[in-house]
Amino acid sequence: MGVVLAYTDAVARATGSLYAKVSRVIPEIEWHVHAPLIAEINRLKRQKHAVILGHNYMTPEIFHCVSDFVGDSLALAREAARTDASVIVQAGVQFMAETSKILSPQKTVLIPDARAGCSLAASITAADVRLMRQKHPGLPVVTYVNTSAEVKAQSDICCTSGNAVAVVEKIAADFGTDAVIMIPDQYLARNVAAKTGIKVITWAGACEVHERFTADEIRGLRAAHPGVAVLAHPECPPEVVAEADFAGSTAAMIGYVGQHHPRRVVLITECSMSDNVAVEYPDVEFVRPCNLCPHMKRITLAGILKSLETMTTEVVVDPVVSARAKIAIDRMLALKS
Repeated sequence: MGVVLAYTDAVARATGSLYAKVSRVIPEIEWHVHAPLIAEINRLKRQKHAVILGHNYMTPEIFHCVSDFVGDSLALAREAARTDASVIVQAGVQFMAETSKILSPQKTVLIPDARAGCSLAASITAADVRLMRQKHPGLPVVTYVNTSAEVKAQSDICCTSGNAVAVVEKIAADFGTDAVIMIPDQYLARNVAAKTGIKVITWAGACEVHERFTADEIRGLRAAHPGVAVLAHPECPPEVVAEADFAGSTAAMIGYVGQHHPRRVVLITECSMSDNVAVEYPDVEFVRPCNLCPHMKRITLAGILKSLETMTTEVVVDPVVSARAKIAIDRMLALKS
């Protein structure tokens, strides 16, 4: 940016309704820094016919104040496929931006920081998938969306944490098998196997946020906060999921809070999501065990603004890889959510 944006009366008027929504989770002193960026981002979106896809792990000023569509990986994939915008800015990580490009190849897809990666995506390569197929011939490959386009291109179908059980059951039935290859998250695979009874052959990958949670930590949270409802993401180790009251995707956890309105809740997932959900449910007390994703936190308001100003960094996927990966993604999207 060439100039420093100021908090003016005009900015205050343009963003006042937004701050009223997030004031419980963003201090006023911070808002004076955020608001000029928010106002300019929202102006540029209109000018450039752009939309911002905000993942549930974005910070509140991004999630609630500049994102046009918000949700988990599955919801954002669906929005990427159907938006009529000319430009998609992915407020998330690299594999999400690649998925958006695969589903909307004619659109310009931008990621504000190309370094926003993922420990799961980095844990496996296309060559690894080919070797697994050789070792287990005939078994279908279910690939978590937290992977590169090259890995998706080697797969039969993709899944998210929200639809993994349905995907595994469907592909096993289609192939007439009681075993599948499910990559790369070992914990998601083990949790799916426990729910379905299907044998799952997996890869030794894990989310660096969710693998840090322990069963002892969950028991400690219950002791410190009597009556707390514990909601865990299925990327957590199975012993953590076993200690929870509910396990599901980020969207499913939000749905649980909305349906049950627990007096006190702890979300065993990335830290920022608690702030985002707290905005919608001010009557619920959120206990926050703060495990941050360093990759998600590379996405900032300043980065989003620069991305729109300079149209960088543009996401490019090899057309051959994209076409093959799209088959696996489309098979997932064809399932009822």
